[in-house]
Amino acid sequence: MIAGTPGVLLVLDGWGHAEPGEANAIAAAATPWLDHLLETCPTVLADASGTAVGLLPGTVGNSEIGHMVIGAGRPVPYDSVLVQEEISSGRLGSNEALTPVLARLAATGRSLHLIGLCSDGMIHADVHHLQELLRVAARFSVPAVHIHAVTDGRDVANGTAAAFLGLVESYAAEAGLGGVATVVGRGYALDKSGDLRLTEQAALAVMYGKGEAVTEVQEALELNQRGDEWMPPSVVTDAAGRPVGVVEEGDAVLFTNFRSDRIQQLADHLHEHLAPRGVTFLSLAQYDTRASIPPLVHRSDAGGGLAARLAAHGVRSVRIAEAEKFEHVTYYLNGRDPSPVPVEEHVKISGEAAPDYKVRPEMNIDKVAEAVNAAARRDDVPLVVANLANIDVVGHTGHYEATRQATEHTDRAVESICRAARAAGRWVLLVGDHGNAEKMLIAADGGTPRPYGGHTTHPVPAVLVPADGQEVRRPAGPATLADIAPSVLSLLGIDPAPRMTGRPLW
Repeated sequence: MIAGTPGVLLVLDGWGHAEPGEANAIAAAATPWLDHLLETCPTVLADASGTAVGLLPGTVGNSEIGHMVIGAGRPVPYDSVLVQEEISSGRLGSNEALTPVLARLAATGRSLHLIGLCSDGMIHADVHHLQELLRVAARFSVPAVHIHAVTDGRDVANGTAAAFLGLVESYAAEAGLGGVATVVGRGYALDKSGDLRLTEQAALAVMYGKGEAVTEVQEALELNQRGDEWMPPSVVTDAAGRPVGVVEEGDAVLFTNFRSDRIQQLADHLHEHLAPRGVTFLSLAQYDTRASIPPLVHRSDAGGGLAARLAAHGVRSVRIAEAEKFEHVTYYLNGRDPSPVPVEEHVKISGEAAPDYKVRPEMNIDKVAEAVNAAARRDDVPLVVANLANIDVVGHTGHYEATRQATEHTDRAVESICRAARAAGRWVLLVGDHGNAEKMLIAADGGTPRPYGGHTTHPVPAVLVPADGQEVRRPAGPATLADIAPSVLSLLGIDPAPRMTGRPLW
């Protein structure tokens, strides 16, 4: 079936590398197996951020771009880069999807509604994009712009919402147009678990002004006791107690996240309820929504990578992950192609899990490991691909102790998988997709450290655990995530795809 040796590609989500220190939950964890592998196996640190993976210089990596580049075998210009190019070039002011809508709003006296995450985490959105959107709307004399702000607390440190909302208000003042109409935490507005009750609460604030009534944004911040991620829906009202910015017939909605996955549930919900009322919908970048929402910027092609190469050679693979990262080992690893692939099997792991991952940092990692081990024992599956989500998902809570425990659970799962792979005559290639848990503190105002649950620009380890008797060379030179797919193919005895710019490391 293959000329090389079967194997396991194991993505340790959020597994970044940094020197030990008080902020490094990975280094603080008891990880005898990972320590052993790093000391004894061919290892290299791979760049997983910035231009190496298709992001703007100095931008932290993320799971979406990480898995896309791992699968593509080349840097893929990310949606945030394409949006920034549209802004920097001045093309946004003449964008063929945006300008007719703004002209209609100006002619009819209707309003523009901007909905998205307000932070500079650069994972799902960049608050600075609002500045140009407001400027363009002002140039078209749009009568009113209502900003429906989603507070973060995951991609950036908790407690920073006030600063970002202040920045939004300064952009509105600079443009002479716009204001915050609603505020809600991303736990509601960007739910990815399928809990429509959370989405409904965020949507009701936008559509009907239902939520905690406040007269200004600062009042909403003062009332919130649950942190930025779980800011309850708040609605800004005028002196008479009326919501200042509900969506009306003939208005337009523009979603300002450049990443699709977490906003699409809200986007579909709002489109279903408001499009029949004559509301126009746009998105800053291309979304994977059920509804057809025209984007201002279309995405880059990420195809022609690992999945296409395996399919061309008839090589079967099994993709395994918990629900939080399942799309990453399927859709994103396959170049954002949702088409069924006959030589792929998909195993989504689900189970009892508390919404607060601080309570269960182990998540469902034992079930993931069991599924990987079962697939590794099969003779008809040359490649098993899996994601261990714990380090990243728990790391996003900003809770140091829970993240340390998540790392220890990951270590035990890796040991189980490596032992099963060795018994089955397989190699295991471990790689992080971006940094996270190696930096759990960040300096706040005055230099005081505060908990941090966001991603980092640190490199990630890439470790090859050879099969028994398998001879491999030591990797040389700098590496990036673009080298992972060529390495996997080389280990399987398959030449890299023509579009891959990465190189086999082993």
